[in-house]
Amino acid sequence: MSNIWTITWRELKAYFVSPLAYIISAAFLALAGVFFTFEIIYGREAAMRNTFTTMIFILLILAPALTMRLLAEEQRMGTLELLLTSPLHDWQVVVGKFLGSFILFLTMLVLPMLYYVLLLTVFGPPDYGPIATGFLALILMGASFLALGVFASSLTQNQVIAFFVGEVIGIILWVADAFSSVFTSGPLGEIFRYLSISRHYQDAIRGVVDTSDVVYALSIVAIALFLATQVLQTRRWR
Repeated sequence: MSNIWTITWRELKAYFVSPLAYIISAAFLALAGVFFTFEIIYGREAAMRNTFTTMIFILLILAPALTMRLLAEEQRMGTLELLLTSPLHDWQVVVGKFLGSFILFLTMLVLPMLYYVLLLTVFGPPDYGPIATGFLALILMGASFLALGVFASSLTQNQVIAFFVGEVIGIILWVADAFSSVFTSGPLGEIFRYLSISRHYQDAIRGVVDTSDVVYALSIVAIALFLATQVLQTRRWR
């Protein structure tokens, strides 16, 4: 575990010595705040359902920007070989880098909690269930997008390409439900329906936590990090 936390701490320091973390955090807070304001003004209710949906979509766009440099930059600078020849397992490198981006993401979520305080102050006690499960959905979906971004970053040494690959994978999973309408029956339709990210957070933002939704998000994380590890292993033996 010490090796993983060493990589994690290294990545966190790299984030905060560059403007990237501050720019993405500011963009996330600003965009979420705009849509939260619209919901309060036009929705006229102490709820954050639409805000959570919007924040998850914003993460779909911003998460690849957080992860695009994690492995791509190491490859471009030639430092990935040093990591792979050090007494570290490939999976420790991948998990450590993922945890660095995930901890930064959790830090980004602290500021949107101010919206919850505003709800209490202005509108009185809101519906606590959907807020708690909404944040849970946000954390799980965020972890999924970040893991997919780590996988995309392992495929190339070009950060721009890593960003677009991460975006494409996320968007495909986001619109998978549309493909399921083409295959309305049969196992293929069920597969697309299960892969659809949009289906797996809707219950949570209404206050219902389904075990299958949690398993889905954790499975996306595990599979993406496993694939990234396999990519690193192929580079080790070149």
